Amino acid sequence: MPQRNLAVELLQKLLKGEIKSRQKRNVVQVRSFAELLEQALRKYQNRAIETAKVIEELIQLARDMRAAADRGEQLGLTDDEVAFYDALETNDSAVKVLGDDSLRAIARELVATVRANISIDWTVRENVRAQLRVLVKRILRKHGYPPDKQEKATQTVLEQAEVLSAEWAVG
Repeated sequence: MPQRNLAVELLQKLLKGEIKSRQKRNVVQVRSFAELLEQALRKYQNRAIETAKVIEELIQLARDMRAAADRGEQLGLTDDEVAFYDALETNDSAVKVLGDDSLRAIARELVATVRANISIDWTVRENVRAQLRVLVKRILRKHGYPPDKQEKATQTVLEQAEVLSAEWAVG
């Protein structure tokens, strides 16, 4: 391909668009894919890898994004549940201790609880946020989520809830 730089630019633009579209659904996936895209582009810009290699990496990233979109079916979870599952799965020790089945159950319970307890202005009202934080911590504790990672998981779950609640309020 004679215009390899053009191909890199086009792939970069397409991947950024895909990442942006996922921003409304899954906070954790967006972070990881944006980071991977940034790393590949940084290596390319610093001339650490050739154009053909960066094109391969970007194509692989696109495949990974497509596979991530299909993961919900494999896990038996809805898109919303997958988003919370990803928020819980960022902790490796939780995955080892609890396993997939437990994380799926927690994700389902979190979606149901968060959906039932959010109001339109919950992100602004601190008392509603605090109540939701307590409910999330209670669910994590009930299922035996590792205590050392509960605070970070709670923050990630609330961040994910903020993103999804905007859509839930409309839908």
